[in-house]
Amino acid sequence: MNELFGFDVYAPKEIAEKIETIGVTKARLPVLSQITLGLLAGGFIGLGALYFTIVASDASLGFAASRILGGVAFSFGLILVVVAGAELFTGNNLLVMACAGGRITTFELLRNWIIVYLANFVGALGLVLLVLWSQQWRMNSNGVGITAVKIASAKAALPFWEAFFKGVLCNILVCLGVWLALAGRSVVDKVFAIIFPISAFVAAGFEHSVANMYFIPLGILLKNQVGQGIAENLSWFALWSNLLPVTLGNIFGGSVMVTLVYHFIYRRGCR
Repeated sequence: MNELFGFDVYAPKEIAEKIETIGVTKARLPVLSQITLGLLAGGFIGLGALYFTIVASDASLGFAASRILGGVAFSFGLILVVVAGAELFTGNNLLVMACAGGRITTFELLRNWIIVYLANFVGALGLVLLVLWSQQWRMNSNGVGITAVKIASAKAALPFWEAFFKGVLCNILVCLGVWLALAGRSVVDKVFAIIFPISAFVAAGFEHSVANMYFIPLGILLKNQVGQGIAENLSWFALWSNLLPVTLGNIFGGSVMVTLVYHFIYRRGCR
């Protein structure tokens, strides 16, 4: 079908096969490699979040323009993960394809998720510290810092189920972004495939657990400097209260609503 329309991309069935094979490789990476690549991914997604915050701090932009441009800016994080190479928890929900196909065990799947999730968290916190020490948040007359605190405060205030379903919707789009990137044969293909689904989830206000590992800690650490009157709800407990439902939602959206659906369509009965 892709050849019929002249598209030089992998077909959906081929993408499913690639994801299953890649899942085996990722699950069996040495632990030190998983940790190091997980640290990179946490920092990469944090860079995308930093870029988004700069756009969002511009009060001259209208609502839609700010959300869309901010979403395009945030896409930089996943572009780095996919093209430069890193291990991202939300994208690794696609490892369920290899698990459902019987090529990796549940233990290998969960071990990868736990290691990568914790490494993502440490990587994101590392970028938070660099932002604080560099005083980058003082840009736009402290506007970037104020915006960072407002973003964190809004995330911390989300009720459990709202955060969960926003997490579901987010990782449907993130995993579809990775899926589309694997259809491409060039870097340009991959970049354009990533931008639309990622900018869509950001513009729509959905919740990404690894991004929140950057957003909320940064808000917590800045609240006493630029958050007077707008950050009473920010605390380390609020971080965990957000990450729990968002992480569960991300897992359901990426593992069930994308990966298992495509496994059922393309890989069921292959072995």
